[in-house]
Amino acid sequence: MSQNTASMSQRRGRRQFMLLAGAMAALALPGLGMAQEAWPSRPITIVVPFTPGTGIDVLARTLGQKLSQRVGQPVIVENKAGASGNIGTEAAARAAPDGYTLLMTVNTFVMNASLYKSVPYDPVKSFVPVAPTAQGALTFAVNPAVPAKTLTEAIRLFKDNPGKYTYASPGNGTPQHLAMELFKLNTGADLLHVPYKGSAGAITDLLGGQVQAMILPVHSALVHAKAGKLRLLAVAQDKRVPGASDVPTFAEQGVANSNVDLWYGLLAPAGTPAPVVARLNSEINQILAMPDVTEALDKQGMVPTPGKADTLGMMVKNDLVRWADVIKRAKISTD
Repeated sequence: MSQNTASMSQRRGRRQFMLLAGAMAALALPGLGMAQEAWPSRPITIVVPFTPGTGIDVLARTLGQKLSQRVGQPVIVENKAGASGNIGTEAAARAAPDGYTLLMTVNTFVMNASLYKSVPYDPVKSFVPVAPTAQGALTFAVNPAVPAKTLTEAIRLFKDNPGKYTYASPGNGTPQHLAMELFKLNTGADLLHVPYKGSAGAITDLLGGQVQAMILPVHSALVHAKAGKLRLLAVAQDKRVPGASDVPTFAEQGVANSNVDLWYGLLAPAGTPAPVVARLNSEINQILAMPDVTEALDKQGMVPTPGKADTLGMMVKNDLVRWADVIKRAKISTD
């Protein structure tokens, strides 16, 4: 083969390589080559890291049913309970970031990051916020045998009798536990913590007087308060709560920086495409505005909180700092 012939052959080879590379690049560009898969084109899974029948599970199923109708694909709620929500949260964090796996969570998701020596996810880096969804109000309640008619009287009583009075929680590290510890830090009240394995036993013993105080969801407390079995002394919200409008807030009674609510939000694995997140945010906000959804959440003691994805993102970041400080100051451990 002559030198000229070899040179021409090399040039043809380079041209063919460049043409092939260009064709492959075109296929990778949106709108060129093969059509991109439209979202959603298959079922969506919402992971709930708690057991079926809980408030968060009802929330996920209520929103999931409506979302399915709106996007034309099945929405499956998958319960992955265990380790205070860490098992299901890890599963969602490790899922493909394609918009087909979502996580419905509550603010324990943030608290766990400081409660445990290590958790299998980062509340900020492992997820992208999709939308805030709902809030549940908490109330400070005492057994009627406690000789305090107001929160001010209760604080004085607890301070004057250190260690004499006890408070219940559904378990170490729960929002109710951390809320009471925050209250203690801000008031100097001295109460002994009695953790239970769930709310049912804690409330039963509060009603029976085995423990004297508890911070619990307003909707769980109201029925007992109306029957005269509990005395509600404060709500941990900025404003008074509908249905318990006669119960003043912490702030109204001079207790600052003690507001705690149960906030619920929808997240997706980090890297989920921004257009998918934006579409989901829009759909969820429209669903939360539906009267029948509002009614369903009201039965669970929840108020819909539609909003931007960034709003949920700031809630996660702010609570991460806040609860890390409370847990450190109160020396709280999950052990």
